[in-house]
Amino acid sequence: MTLLDEKRTTAPVPAPPAPRSRTAPWLRDLALGIRFAAGGGRSGWTRTLLTAVGVGLGVTLLFLAASVPHALDARNDRDRARSETKISANPDAVGKKSDTSILRISADTEYRDRTISGYLMRAEGDHPVHPPGIDALPAAGEMVVSPALKDLLADPANALLKERFPYRITGTISDDGLRSPNELWFYAGSDTLTPASGGHRVTAYGDPAPTPPLAPMLVVLVIVGCVVLLAPVAIFIATAVRFGGDRRDRRLAALRLVGTDIRSTRRIAAGEALFGSTLGLLIGLVMFLVGRQFVSHIEVWDVSAFPADLSPDLRLCLLIAAAVPLTAVLVTLSAMRSVVIEPLGVVRNSRSRTRRLWWRLLFPLAGLGVFALTGKSGEYTVVNPYALAGGAVLVLVGLALLLPWLVEACVSRLHGGPVPWQLATRRLQLSSGAASRAVSGVTVAVAGAVAVQMLFASMNADFNQATGQDTDRAQFYAVSEKVSGTAAVDTIAKFRATKGVDQVIGMIEAYASKPGKYADDDMRPTTSFNVGDCATLREVARIDSCADGDSFVVHPAHDEDMAGWMDKTARKGEEIEFESGSGKKLLWTLPADTKTVVARKDPLGEERTGIMVTPGAIDATTLPGAVTATQIRIDPDVPDAAEYVRNTAARIDPGMRMVTMMSVERDRQYASVQTGLQVGATVTLLLIAISMLVSQLEQLRERKRLLSVLVAFGTRRTTLGWSVLWQTAIPVVLGLAVAVAGGLTLGAALCWMIDKEVSDWLVFLPLAGAGGALILLVTLLSLPPLWRMMRPDGLRSE
Repeated sequence: MTLLDEKRTTAPVPAPPAPRSRTAPWLRDLALGIRFAAGGGRSGWTRTLLTAVGVGLGVTLLFLAASVPHALDARNDRDRARSETKISANPDAVGKKSDTSILRISADTEYRDRTISGYLMRAEGDHPVHPPGIDALPAAGEMVVSPALKDLLADPANALLKERFPYRITGTISDDGLRSPNELWFYAGSDTLTPASGGHRVTAYGDPAPTPPLAPMLVVLVIVGCVVLLAPVAIFIATAVRFGGDRRDRRLAALRLVGTDIRSTRRIAAGEALFGSTLGLLIGLVMFLVGRQFVSHIEVWDVSAFPADLSPDLRLCLLIAAAVPLTAVLVTLSAMRSVVIEPLGVVRNSRSRTRRLWWRLLFPLAGLGVFALTGKSGEYTVVNPYALAGGAVLVLVGLALLLPWLVEACVSRLHGGPVPWQLATRRLQLSSGAASRAVSGVTVAVAGAVAVQMLFASMNADFNQATGQDTDRAQFYAVSEKVSGTAAVDTIAKFRATKGVDQVIGMIEAYASKPGKYADDDMRPTTSFNVGDCATLREVARIDSCADGDSFVVHPAHDEDMAGWMDKTARKGEEIEFESGSGKKLLWTLPADTKTVVARKDPLGEERTGIMVTPGAIDATTLPGAVTATQIRIDPDVPDAAEYVRNTAARIDPGMRMVTMMSVERDRQYASVQTGLQVGATVTLLLIAISMLVSQLEQLRERKRLLSVLVAFGTRRTTLGWSVLWQTAIPVVLGLAVAVAGGLTLGAALCWMIDKEVSDWLVFLPLAGAGGALILLVTLLSLPPLWRMMRPDGLRSE
């Protein structure tokens, strides 16, 4: 053995290479994609910003939706805090006069379709309790108001409203005393308010009673509404991530020339999507935080909120922060499965095949299957929210998936026609997916809106009840307990003298009983006693002849038992007795020649029975415990006639209860849910309009070079403008057809779930029209950028 052999045998063996981490290539490729998105020059930044703005708009609405529960809770908490305490640790103290108790009476009014709420208040001691938002009770002749009401009263155009509040404004109510920043609320001081005049004693504020739960059917509406409002947002975020896909794929093809494999290119693309979505998440957060500062100046459907109310739940914020980037990465990887990126170019859809229909139908069928398995829910049955939301999501997502197949199947059969039509159809035949994605949000939104409107229509009879009031005979009903002296008689006279008043059905109402002594457990015969002129009495009873001084016993039309009970008190030629709460009594003899007549319904839809007399039969100013009830008809041709009537009521008695008569009465919870959904739908439509405009601009930017080539070859701008309109209109028409069919199906399924009949199959007409108008508006707004792009300098290339 030689020395050389010995050296060879003793040479060190090289160590095996360290195993490569599986996560290292992922991190490296993601970092490279982020570098491309952040430093890819003007083109890269433009694509990244478009994606970020699109995602940011969706994220803003998600943060807004996440803030709704807190905003509603905050509004309800402030409302309960200013309500009187109905439960006390010492029940005996509730309702008793004390050093801290106050008297108050509601003084709500309306002004040009806006509700103004508030109270007249009077302290009963030296240390009266006061509601949140004010430091002390206003003195007599003074008033504290909300900022919105202060601005309304300060406007010279509202002189009629100013007449209704003859008080000196001494302060404003702070935020903790108002439900919303634009609420019209006031507290006014009074030195004449007493329990006899309707004053209600309050000893503390803060109603601890919980808010009553929503009816099961309203829960269905809320759940479906949330799905309908948020599904388009999720679809648009997924669409925004795919902005600029053609240029990105060409850039990735260049990377293949330097040895990058297919998996690496997909991870690089995921890195770009991750950066754009993360930037969009930050933009959305900034837009939400900045926009929140101005939310108090925005009012939609009479709903507004304080900036502090828009505070999203932390768990929902973390969910949004994790879901948006993850969705962006998954959508990008899914989209690239249909793209083959080669070193010398990009080949899309390498396996030339049409979109398949069967798997797209599985989603809506699965959603309908969930409804079928869940079964019907009765009026009082607890609703399964997960099944309801899951089924609705599956149906709406299925509609979004059906749209690309339908667009491709239809445009492939379009041939010939004018030049703009041919340019549009050819473009759609080459790339129908982008056009489908652009209108998928509108499709889902319209389909969901159709389903919600069908639900509303089917529930209408349950939450909107006919009152029986005849608004042709009278439009207002007023009741006042201020009847001392000649006040009751003067009330009717002043209403009749008001400008714009056609007729007043005014009566002074009291209760009469049969005189005598009765045991505590005996029921004393009692009936109503009304004083009114002949014209008024003819409105409430079927009277042939009437003169001042006449009296009548009015029987109900179809209730003989009630008539028999009334006759125990209304004995002709015998005395009846009037008694007030203070113990004051008055005896009066019912004339022997009193006529018996039958009642007729008054404008309120009620039958007024009992004893009715004309003013000449009794001195109405002497009736104890009486109230004044008036029903007023106004002349619709007199401007502000309703405001003149309300001003007269305020002058007569600031605490007069003034009611606007309605033929239909709406349930408050139902109306609240409907208003909330209208607000959400308005915000969602605005978002969709902005997002579609961004998507349209991104598509035009992608075709900038092509447009310049067409212009260089002599194509007229009007031709290209019409082609852009047709490129938008064709997918929109198909999308609205899918939306109408899917929305009607979903609405019918939901109506079946709550065991209701579909009452209106044509609710889609205004919604389809709104969707079409939205697309037309977006197209018109995209024309100015289109004109700027159709220039020869667009042929320049770097």
